Amino acid sequence: MKPNIVRKSSGAKAYLSKNNATATNLIDADANKKLLLHQVFFWLKNPDSIEDREQLVKGIRCLAVIETVCRLHVGLLASTEKRDVVDTSWQVNELLFFKDAKGQKEYQDHPLHHAFIDTCSHLWSRVLVYDAVEA
Repeated sequence: MKPNIVRKSSGAKAYLSKNNATATNLIDADANKKLLLHQVFFWLKNPDSIEDREQLVKGIRCLAVIETVCRLHVGLLASTEKRDVVDTSWQVNELLFFKDAKGQKEYQDHPLHHAFIDTCSHLWSRVLVYDAVEA
């Protein structure tokens, strides 16, 4: 089931209660324009290893406690239609939201982020990062 997406408004609380939605479903269009998105794709050394994949996912989820991370999404490759424009060579990805570039820099320098790299880097053979802001 797709999550309910609504803009913040005076009626949002009532909508959430009525539809059993959560606060993570809310999108404030003005706030989104200020967010920096940090998307990371991981290629595992052992792409068929469920144990390695789960260890990486667990490590990524630990990054959510870093104060400047507004939101964290961990993804696995979806089984969608194969098309020439779709890269299906990676195994795990993370999408982090930050209020600004300063928050993203604090995340990069945070001891937990360094601990994640030290603990999990043996699992991947390649990492690709895309950073973007709202156009």
